[in-house]
Formats: sequence, structure tokens, C-alpha cells
Amino acid sequence: MQLNFKPKKRLLTRMFITSLSIIALVGFGLAWSVTILHAQNSYNKETSQLIAEMPQIAAELREYDLIPADNNWLNENNKQKSYMMASCTQAFDEVWVSTLARQSGLNNICQRFDSIADTSPPYYLTMSDEKSYFAYLLPVELNQTQYNMVVLKDADSVENEFKRFKKLTYLRLAVVMLLAFILLISAAYWGMRPMTRLKSELQAIGDGKKESLSDGYPQELEGVTQALNQLLVQSSDQQERYQNAMNDLAHSLKTRLAAVHAITDDKSLTKADASEKIMQQVGQMDQLVKYQLKRALVGRQGLVHEQTSVRPMIDQLSQMLFKIYHEKGIKFTANVEPQISFPINKGDLMELCGNLMENAFRLSISEVIISAHIDQDGNAVLIVEDDGPGVEDDIKERIIQRGVRADTQSPGQGIGLAVCNEIVSSYHGLLSITESHLQGAKFTIKIPPQ
Repeated sequence: MQLNFKPKKRLLTRMFITSLSIIALVGFGLAWSVTILHAQNSYNKETSQLIAEMPQIAAELREYDLIPADNNWLNENNKQKSYMMASCTQAFDEVWVSTLARQSGLNNICQRFDSIADTSPPYYLTMSDEKSYFAYLLPVELNQTQYNMVVLKDADSVENEFKRFKKLTYLRLAVVMLLAFILLISAAYWGMRPMTRLKSELQAIGDGKKESLSDGYPQELEGVTQALNQLLVQSSDQQERYQNAMNDLAHSLKTRLAAVHAITDDKSLTKADASEKIMQQVGQMDQLVKYQLKRALVGRQGLVHEQTSVRPMIDQLSQMLFKIYHEKGIKFTANVEPQISFPINKGDLMELCGNLMENAFRLSISEVIISAHIDQDGNAVLIVEDDGPGVEDDIKERIIQRGVRADTQSPGQGIGLAVCNEIVSSYHGLLSITESHLQGAKFTIKIPPQ
């Protein structure tokens, strides 16, 4: 069996590698620059020291009669000190070599220096004795002739000091790299703490322990947390909308199914009439399903506002309710002119009239009155009254909430009036509950012009 190990992609690993690479590049670049500058400074220091010893070099040249004898200033600095040096022409042809250089077996000093003359100082020469020397170029004029004096100095001491400095520099760089690595780990831990907190809060939301992300995140994450909270609110609203739509659909279909049962139990209807009325109810059920599905997707605010005739809707619903409550012998009055239209979606109007009329028929004793008109301010007004027990004052505000019922003795889910209130609110209207002149409840809906 072949194992296929594929490491997970981690943002933290990428950050570590990138940051350490940058630090290492900058660190080694600085270390390299510092060592080069140190070598240059060492060479400059040796050059300065050599320039200070120029009278002694001149004394040695005078010893070999290479410069005139009337340089009195040389007498003050005439310390007997031999130098490894050679006199070269402008073309670096060898003219003269000092005794110490000859004794040391250093040959071809000019030719060797000529091979590195085009480079930048410091100049290093490896001579025939396999030792490394610093080379210094001193242009001089002797007897009106230009010469290049190449002076050699043993580079062992300088090289040892340079190696020590280089080793110390890179040791310090290693310490800095170690500290940088520790700081990077600390920064990553500190910087990733909000992400860990975000992960735990999202898990808590997924487990149902929280509803939204808390505040106090860094500024860089505020936009993300706000967007996530907004998404959670939208998701919660959508879920609530789906649930309400399904409950409303079940509530609306219950009335239509009761009408179908009443039609099938009505022995006075012929089979053709019963089938026609059942198909009417099925058609209404189909409209309700489409309406509730659309509402679940876009919400009530997304439904198109339109002008809908009121009287045909009331006549259609009253016929259905007469079938359901035929044993009560209810007297029904509809004070609605045929030309009255409300600025409301057809599905919304069916929900309003259906819920209010069904409650009135179910709770009334013998009479239900429904009125619709346009008042002088252009508001659409719908009034449904009955002669039932009415609504107590202390629950008038609560019964328009989902799950709250005024009549606990009769079956129901307590969502009909809540649906009506949601619909009216979506049109910026008002639903009020007062006492009717029939001694029962009076429900008044007022919807402003759109």
C-alpha cells in the first residue's frame, strides 16, 4: 500500500517562511556589507600607517641611491627598517626589488600586482612563498621619472583579525535570527488569537449556543465579522420566513380542506356541482402554495404591489365559509362596492380577508358584516365585524403575535391575526381591534395609498 502524504496548506507557515526569508536576506546582506566595510577600513588603516612611514621608506630608497641625497628631512626619520617592496615602471615592469623581498624569495612582485591593478582595494597578493600579503601602490617621482612603488605587508595578522570579526558578525546575526524567530512565533500567536476566537464563536453558533459574533475584534477583522453577523441575521430571517410561510400555508390550507369536506358532505349538490366547487378550492390551494413559496423566498417586501378588486375575493371566500359553517345559519352582509380596489397583492388580500372572515364566521353567534371603502385621505379601509364574544382589552395587543389566541376553546394555532398584522405592516398600514355595534369584535385595517 502506497502512502500519499500531502501536508495541509497553512497561512501561518507561509508567513513564517516569507518573514524569515526576508530577515535572512536583509541580515546576511548587512553582515556581508559590514565585513566588506571592515576589510576596507583595515586596509585604509594599514595604508594610513604606511603613509606615516613614508620617510622611512624614502630612507631605504636613499640607501640604494634611488633618490637624491639632499633630502635633509629624511635624516630625522632614518630608522633602519627594511621593507618588502619593488619599484615598477608605469607598465609594471620590475626595476628594483628590496633586499628583504629578495631574501624572502618574493619574485615578480610587479607582474603579480599588474594582474590585480584594475580591481578595487584592498589588494591581496599570494606570493611564491604561499603566504598572503597586503599590497600598497605608491606612485612616486624619482629623478623626474614616474614609478609605481609596490609595498608588501604580511596579511596574516589582518586576516586573522578579519576572520575573527567575520565570525563574530555572523554569530551576532545568528542571535538576531533566533530572536526574530521567537518574536515571529510570539507575533503569530498574538496575531492569530482573534482568528482562533472567531473559529470558536462560529463553532458555538453552529452548535446553537450563540446567535452572533461578539464585538472587540481588531480593525482588520471588523469588516469580516460585521459581514458574517449580517449573513447570520439574513440566514435567521430567511429561516424564520420559511417557517412562518409553512405555518401560514398550513393554516390557509386547513380552511380550504374543511370547505372540501363540507362540499363532499353536502347531499344537495350534484356530482358535477360538487366537483366544480372542489376544483375551485383546489385552485385556491394552488394559488396559496405559489404565494407562500414566493413569500418564503423574497419576503413580503419583495411582493409586487398591485390593485386588487375586493368584492370578488369576498364573494369567493364567503361561499367557502358558508359551506364550512352552514349549520350556524350565519347572516352575512358585504358592504363593498364592485369598483372598490385595494393597493395590495392578490395573495396578501386573500390572506387578510380569509383569516379575518374565517375568525368572524367561527366565533360569531349569528351575524358577520364586512365593509370596504376608500376614505377621504385615500386610505384603503377594510372592516370585519361579528356578534361573537369579542376580544378582551388586556389581550388586544398580544393576539396579533404568533401563537397567541383569544379563544382557547376552539381549535387553531394562533397565527391568523399575526399573519394579518405582518401583511398590513409590510404595506405600512395599521390593524386595530375595537368593539363592534354587534357587541362582538371589530377588526379595522387601514392601508395608505402606495
